Amino acid sequence: MEHAYREITTYSESQELIITLCVLPEPEETTCTTRMPWSYAYREIMDSTPLYPSILYNVTMSNIRTRFAPSPTGYIHLGNVRSALYPFFVARQNHGQFILRIEDTDQNRFVEGAEATIIDVLKWLGLTWDEGPDGRTERGKYGPYHQLERREIYHRWAMKLVEQGKAYADPRPPEEIKQLKDSTRDAHRLFLYRQHRPTNPPAWDGSAPLRFKVTDPRDYHWHDEVMGDLSAGRDAVDDFILIKSDGLPTYNFAHIIDDYEMKITHVIRGQEYISSMPNYLALYEALGIDRPIFAHLPHILAPTGNKKLGKRDGAKSVTEYRNEGYLAEAMVNFLACLGWNDGSEQEIFTMDELIDKFSLARVQHSGARFDEKRLTWLNGQWIKRLSSDDLLDRCTGFWGKVGQSATKEQQREVLSVVQDRLKTLADLPELSEYFFARPEVNLTMLSTGKQLAKLKNDDMAKLLQLAITRLGKIDFTDQDTIQDSLNQLLAEANEKPPVMFGLIRFALTWAKFSPGLPETMLLLGKDETIARLQLASRALSAGRA
Repeated sequence: MEHAYREITTYSESQELIITLCVLPEPEETTCTTRMPWSYAYREIMDSTPLYPSILYNVTMSNIRTRFAPSPTGYIHLGNVRSALYPFFVARQNHGQFILRIEDTDQNRFVEGAEATIIDVLKWLGLTWDEGPDGRTERGKYGPYHQLERREIYHRWAMKLVEQGKAYADPRPPEEIKQLKDSTRDAHRLFLYRQHRPTNPPAWDGSAPLRFKVTDPRDYHWHDEVMGDLSAGRDAVDDFILIKSDGLPTYNFAHIIDDYEMKITHVIRGQEYISSMPNYLALYEALGIDRPIFAHLPHILAPTGNKKLGKRDGAKSVTEYRNEGYLAEAMVNFLACLGWNDGSEQEIFTMDELIDKFSLARVQHSGARFDEKRLTWLNGQWIKRLSSDDLLDRCTGFWGKVGQSATKEQQREVLSVVQDRLKTLADLPELSEYFFARPEVNLTMLSTGKQLAKLKNDDMAKLLQLAITRLGKIDFTDQDTIQDSLNQLLAEANEKPPVMFGLIRFALTWAKFSPGLPETMLLLGKDETIARLQLASRALSAGRA
């Protein structure tokens, strides 16, 4: 069998790769080395047809640089996080760099505190960045990492386009542009601003919007690592705005300059940007810069599967899920697998496993339905994996008033019993408060059990007295001893487990959910167990709720 290995080395300053192709037919070895810009080299390799059916290709690329570039315009939602996760995986898998950039030029939608929330969530999730802002400080040699602080950079690149006749100042007021659009619409024609371009535009001094000038309308073709080969017709690119009248750049312009200057190799983002790709491609060509590798991620869909997930579909911010007791590990696991899989039946992935196994090639083309029940299930699985010390630390703030005042040792003992039943940390009060304080008798709860609802109060009181007698004969040394005594009680009472055990469980906890009886009784202790059974028995005999 013949094997071919193509190894790529990136030079950060020149953006050039060395490609080495080694064809190894036995017993000889042939090596061919060539140089070309990295973007073309990578595509050449990934798109090439094997020379021989048996050839295996091994491609490695150093100095991979990815980014997450959120706008501080509101809370960070699930789609935002997935758009951060995947480039993070790609960077870490290839020992590259992951960059955080704040795209804050949309001042009309700016939300105070949003950036701090973004940074807090990324840290909570474990998505550490190599370059970018962190509070009042920045690290990295390609900053500033806030777009508001990069105006001079954008204006410098804009002047290049102006000098080359590829951009012009637009003197038309918004009202006039609206009239042009309305008249075109009324005529049932496609509005293209380039067809209404000012004949003699003024020199650009920053007071008027700067528009890109389409000089060569044509079709565009490009490759997307997720969506495959894409194309757009000649009318897809119009004279779009590069810099607004307030001097701030549009996203269409700013992110291209930033990605180039920050040497970003892979742009991984949501599919909503695909429609603007022809604009971006036209700009890359006009500026004379190599374009990065693109990967556009399908939407996270509402549970119905027929639309993008939104607030009306129950979507919550990541911070809300955090406050509701969801773990960072579960959130990363869930979002990473929302539209991606490694080809196996594995469901639980650690961060290291995700970094090792992730591949853009296995991201599905269509949207993935959001399923909060699955997120909750995953969260329960991750809670089970936590050590007792780790779980104890994470439960701070989730205990409720009674549990919060307990000692650390008491909390640890309770967690040892309820850990396997926790779906979220917010479940703690309901599953634990009856361990810290004796609950009030609530006979109405007995009607929630189908079997118990058929019994009279006196009959249930007698069953509890049998339990008191039987349990009073043993020492609560371990769960097995308690379980043996409960089994003997079941035989003496000649009752079904749902009746006997269900009644005892209610009498001890007066809760909808609780751990197994042996664990519960052992933690409560013999005296408290007997006392609660007696209280319930007396209440049943008296017939009070």
